[in-house]
Amino acid sequence: MSTQTKYLLQESQLPKFWYNIQADLPKPMPPVLHPGTLQPIGPDDLAPLFPMSLILQEVSTEREIEIPEPVREVFRLWRPAPLFRAHRLEQVLGTPARIFYKYEGVSPAGSHKPNSAIPQAFFNAQAGVKRLSTETGAGQWGSSLAMAGQMFGLDVTVYQVRVSYDQKPYRRALMETYGARCIPSPSNETEYGRAVLAQRPDHPGSLGIAISEAVEVAAKNEDTKYALGSVLNHVLLHQTIIGLEAMEQMHMADAWPDVIVGCTGGGSNFAGLAFPFIGHGLRGGAQPRIVAVEPAACPSLTRGKYAYDFGDTAHLTPLTKMHTLGSTFTPPGFHAGGLRYHGMAPLISHCKELGLLDAVAYTQNQCFEAGVQFARAEGIVPAPEANHAVRGAIEEALRCKREGKAETILFNLSGHGHFDMSAYQAYFAGGLKDEHYDENELAQALSGLPSVPA
Repeated sequence: MSTQTKYLLQESQLPKFWYNIQADLPKPMPPVLHPGTLQPIGPDDLAPLFPMSLILQEVSTEREIEIPEPVREVFRLWRPAPLFRAHRLEQVLGTPARIFYKYEGVSPAGSHKPNSAIPQAFFNAQAGVKRLSTETGAGQWGSSLAMAGQMFGLDVTVYQVRVSYDQKPYRRALMETYGARCIPSPSNETEYGRAVLAQRPDHPGSLGIAISEAVEVAAKNEDTKYALGSVLNHVLLHQTIIGLEAMEQMHMADAWPDVIVGCTGGGSNFAGLAFPFIGHGLRGGAQPRIVAVEPAACPSLTRGKYAYDFGDTAHLTPLTKMHTLGSTFTPPGFHAGGLRYHGMAPLISHCKELGLLDAVAYTQNQCFEAGVQFARAEGIVPAPEANHAVRGAIEEALRCKREGKAETILFNLSGHGHFDMSAYQAYFAGGLKDEHYDENELAQALSGLPSVPA
């Protein structure tokens, strides 16, 4: 068998700018609305939650936004991240396709999430903020913000979705090692958490509920701001460092992707890889086919409605237009906790409406099967979330095999699964269930979407 091929950029080639896809879109995305007035919000409306530097990034239409040198200095701990060619997986599949993957599991926290946690902590510290509150599902974001807070002198409180808090104790331990408080959500620490528990004491939690708790804490404390690990424009902006590096590395490999694959929950790692390539195509370059892979148990892109909705369950956030399952929808407790969110990033949702990407959904066992096949071929155990991207890439490679096409496939391996081995144990024991959402609950959640005039 051939050995794996690794493409490494030099430290000096670390990107100096993030890429903002809003500069190249043929149609601007729908405005964010104030939930009370239903009018477009301004920067001052977001000031209780975010420092002005991040708010300006959120609304910017500039193509390039400079990465501050203190942020790049921290990035140098692990960036540029490697790009691999998966020769062994290609041979196992017997495909004529070339498969490349960008590996984000090399970060200290084991995933792509520090790409936004570091700049968010930096900009908050610059603004004199003392504390950050946030939510996390599987724990990649929580552990990343905990690490970033420690580096820039910020106290961090993390509300972790209860089902993941119970499933992934080592992620919780990692957050505490970095100095953060990790609280199972819904909790008794916030008004909204107590209200949820009063109705259902055994509530498994959801990212929407955890967001509500973290937002409530930030809104009530002047020295505290809120940090979000996905969905928002500035988070997707920060993650484009993935795709910008990948473009240079693909040139090193004398290749260019025909297909780009990423897993999608809120959308940050997917956008991070795909947006620079989409933008390149919009400016007249080659346009790869873009495939977003989501869990069948929480299929916002393939089953959700494109409509204005709240980003949280308590309805404390502004209204954004996105593919949504409804803010009150509670996904079942499958292991890819980072993909258990009711809505898709508005920018990704807008790109889908513009026909710039496709979406597919796979079950939990389908994805773990792919993850095991990848680990046995390439030696890296993917996180449950990343298994969705692996599944999507394998399906594309098998399509190439059926069609006799030697296409080039690029996917984002967004994190390793070293904290998720209990899920792999359950898979091998035959105890990993393909969770299914309640169709009646979905219908009820969608029926409760806010009424926004056309």
